[in-house]
Amino acid sequence: QVQLVESGGGLVQAGGSLRLSCAASGRTFSSLLMGWFRQAPGKEREFVAAITRGGGNTRYSDSVKGRLTISRDNAKNTVYLQINSLNPEDTGVYYCAARLGIALTSLPREYDYWGQGTQVTVSS
Repeated sequence: QVQLVESGGGLVQAGGSLRLSCAASGRTFSSLLMGWFRQAPGKEREFVAAITRGGGNTRYSDSVKGRLTISRDNAKNTVYLQINSLNPEDTGVYYCAARLGIALTSLPREYDYWGQGTQVTVSS
């Protein structure tokens, strides 16, 4: 069983930046493909970014490309999401997810493990 714990969320003004972290345990971290999703109030969970096991390949949602960077440190069992130029539309709960498969998929159903989420609120 894989446990995922997100941190780094909070209240930030528009234009600011945040770095979210997700610490994993319970399985060799380098065997997991990692992703970030977010869910705004009243909306479905949407894909944000994903990164392969070794960190060599990434995938981003078109809506956030250029403002977000996903990265991982396999020595620390942690995946990160750097968000720049935050705007109120970025408000929501950000979830870390892990996948046993190797494809950089954006589909939530393809991910096997989920964290509890961390709230990001952007004020205008």
